[in-house]
Amino acid sequence: MSEERVPCVEGLFSEEGGAKLHGAKCTSCGTPYFPKPTACHNPDCEESNIEDIDFGGNGVLWSYSVADFPPPPPHIFDKPFAPYAMGVVDMECGLRLIGQMVDKPEDVKVGAKVELVIEPLYHEDDKTFTSWKFKQL
Repeated sequence: MSEERVPCVEGLFSEEGGAKLHGAKCTSCGTPYFPKPTACHNPDCEESNIEDIDFGGNGVLWSYSVADFPPPPPHIFDKPFAPYAMGVVDMECGLRLIGQMVDKPEDVKVGAKVELVIEPLYHEDDKTFTSWKFKQL
């Protein structure tokens, strides 16, 4: 029997039809946002016209760090704890995002092409809680 997959935060992302982050873009200046803001924060934007948009696809790993100790409460993680890399990714859509890397920390390389994926974050009460992550191509 497979576990039910549940987003760790409802409404921020989905995995149907491929990994997508639910954000926004200002149609006046083109600035992308995730998560969605109530108004454009670009100081050069003369008009704030926020429109819902889904982001997905590929990017390039700009930087990363390795979490080699368990996060403090209230964070939840599968035990035993396994070190993981947190990446900063410049997406092709113009967003710069932070996300956990699927790859082993020792395999992560700055400058690598990555794709946005939705993967398990932790398991609890017969459910798999998911989040967005990045996977090197």
